[in-house]
Amino acid sequence: MVHKTDFKRINNYLWEIPKEYRGDMRVAARIYADEEILEEALADQSVDQLINTATLPGLVQYALVMPDVHQGYGFPIGGVCATRLPSGVISPGGVGYDINCGVRLLASAISLKEIRAEISALATLLYQRVPSGAGGKGEIRLSTKELDEVLVKGLGWAKAQGYATEEDIERTEERGTMPGADPQKVSAKAKERGRNQLGTLGSGNHFLEIDEVVEIYDTEAAQAMGLFQGQVAVLIHSGSRGFGHQVCTDYVKSFQSAVHRYSIKLPDRQLVCAPLDSPEGQDYLAAMACAANFAFANRQIMAHTIRQAFEEILAGKVKQRHLWLVYDIAHNMAKIEEHEIDGQRIKLCVHRKGATRAFGPGSAVLPAVYRKIGQPVMVPGSMGTASYVLVGTEGSMAQTFGSTCHGAGRVMSRSQAKREVQGSELRAELERQGISVRAGSMSGLAEEAPIAYKDVDRVVQIVHNAGIARKVAKLVPHAVIKG
Repeated sequence: MVHKTDFKRINNYLWEIPKEYRGDMRVAARIYADEEILEEALADQSVDQLINTATLPGLVQYALVMPDVHQGYGFPIGGVCATRLPSGVISPGGVGYDINCGVRLLASAISLKEIRAEISALATLLYQRVPSGAGGKGEIRLSTKELDEVLVKGLGWAKAQGYATEEDIERTEERGTMPGADPQKVSAKAKERGRNQLGTLGSGNHFLEIDEVVEIYDTEAAQAMGLFQGQVAVLIHSGSRGFGHQVCTDYVKSFQSAVHRYSIKLPDRQLVCAPLDSPEGQDYLAAMACAANFAFANRQIMAHTIRQAFEEILAGKVKQRHLWLVYDIAHNMAKIEEHEIDGQRIKLCVHRKGATRAFGPGSAVLPAVYRKIGQPVMVPGSMGTASYVLVGTEGSMAQTFGSTCHGAGRVMSRSQAKREVQGSELRAELERQGISVRAGSMSGLAEEAPIAYKDVDRVVQIVHNAGIARKVAKLVPHAVIKG
């Protein structure tokens, strides 16, 4: 069992377990945290999982976890690690079951005071138009050939169907299309699960929010994104739905034999992996890219539906009703990227599980409009609390393979939250706070109660102070739509 005294404190917000702590560690294990969050992390298995992650073949520098850390499958949530090409490994547990779960921020020229009276009607229409819940099905029906096109083209498919603009593509991570996707590497079961789920929200911690920008911290970055105080914005948090879950399930199962084939010794079978240059590793990367492209298209179709709802409700009430995309980012992905290690640019496979890419200023992969300020990063809080817009920094590129936190992070399991919180009471409390709530399940609402999560203000302040992201704006919800 790991103790606080086993850590070396590097600075006020960074702690390290040296690789000498355990004989099978290949690199050190680091956690971004203050003392309270470190102690919370020691209360579950997340630090042990981080140390186990540090044993994977091909790792460079260190295994990391962000301050939204909590226990996950194999890797801790908030985990980041990078393996060297070509023979480093790829691990499905380092990506997660909801491949390319991510956050999309839409902004408007509307101030909240202009449409405060319409928020409830907007919430109702969004709940009606955007299918939600664990088995929610969308209105789009795809043949196998059409689904394969989605899996290969992502937002390219969405644009061809009239759901996306070129600006939407430009402001989506990877331009909304992960390279290397191969539908032949995806099981028939995964395709069947995903066939009718495009444009759907899902359940769990997924949500839609109508938010207000209440504070600006960085005027230059906010202006580049078109953000201003009092503004109406919309957050979408969703991923690849049952499709991505099945892809992960399939490859976790098949990799159980791969680790034996390649003589990979692991302290936890949930860390199953395969060399990046192996047939198994290449197959997973191709299937993961399919799931990522499905998720990009999924969030885009929801954005299209939300734009239509705003037009319908606000027609004749405000002149400028368009919602533009600020940015769309993933927080469950493994990506081939170049990073500087010991003074050399090398290719790495960067795993981010419950962690967000946060590339700094000057990165060639960013849209021209954001190249000066760094990549926009959205960090949603728990239901009823604030969310944040940040930007990536030079510090994130130097310290964390261009990564930062992805949310508040749980401190309470879903089952414990349901024992301690009554969904109907929570809904009434949120409504008293002026937040319109639309939810299909009171037990599902209870699972996502604010007390089940860390303080997002604290988490964001840690990454800001550590220099791995910079605060730009703070948002608060006025309507929440849940499955």
